[in-house]
Amino acid sequence: MSAACAVLTAALLAFHRVVPNSVGRLGSLLEVFLPWLGLAVVILFGLALLRRSATALVALLLPTAAWTYLFGGLLLPGGEPGAYDLLVVQHNVSDENPDPAGTALALAGAQPDLIALQELVPPALPGYEKTLAPAYPYHAVRGTVGLWSKHPLTGVRLLDVKPQGIAGPWSRGLRAVVHTPRGEVAAYVAHLPSVRVRASGLASSWRDESADLLGQAVAAEKVRAVILLGDLNGTVDDRGLAPLTSRMNVAERGFAFSFPAAFPLARIDQVMARSATVGHIRTLPATGSDHLPVAARITLH
Repeated sequence: MSAACAVLTAALLAFHRVVPNSVGRLGSLLEVFLPWLGLAVVILFGLALLRRSATALVALLLPTAAWTYLFGGLLLPGGEPGAYDLLVVQHNVSDENPDPAGTALALAGAQPDLIALQELVPPALPGYEKTLAPAYPYHAVRGTVGLWSKHPLTGVRLLDVKPQGIAGPWSRGLRAVVHTPRGEVAAYVAHLPSVRVRASGLASSWRDESADLLGQAVAAEKVRAVILLGDLNGTVDDRGLAPLTSRMNVAERGFAFSFPAAFPLARIDQVMARSATVGHIRTLPATGSDHLPVAARITLH
């Protein structure tokens, strides 16, 4: 039995793209929690030892190899400090955050070049602006998303990633050009629609539609280097984000599970890049949000 479970776990890891999305988006649901299949390997290893089953131990080589191939690189060291061009921070600050100024101060403490925020609500916005202004003289806000920068910003505009099924005001994307010492970088900040796990499966159609619109915008971007920061409500393994992950590089080191803050299970806060490498990604200490902030090193090509 343990050997069979080991083979099944290996198959799910190696062939997760084969799991269909036609019913309840089961494939995407599996991919959200794909790294956690490593726990199954640990449990099966313990059972194999208890039962002294050589067959089960040998079978466990399959899921171990598959997990290591997919995620082992994320455990490697992040490289030498300072070996990057930009440090960026991404954070969904929560529209119910009781301490906007404290949150802003904590994010600025990481000394990033760029800070991207989502769920900015009008009553809280002045707190973020006032606290971040001394270190980040350039900023842009469109709807409920914002970007703060140490470097000048131009070409700021609203980014339309609104699914057709959403009625009423809904503004969750912006694009700006950051004039860095290494040249121009197009920065995209986005907050894709939420997904829900229900008895029928994963409800993610709006998120998927929004991701496709965002992917089209990135594909049409004329500036060579692009950095995307956002709460994408999906992991980089989730095929629903394929319009983005097929066009952009994702973090090479670090898991940085960001949600929920009380017991992080997945990283749905993402940093992606085009014509640039996303190096080590890590979480920062908790703020007043239900998400953890994430910070990543960006090396421009």
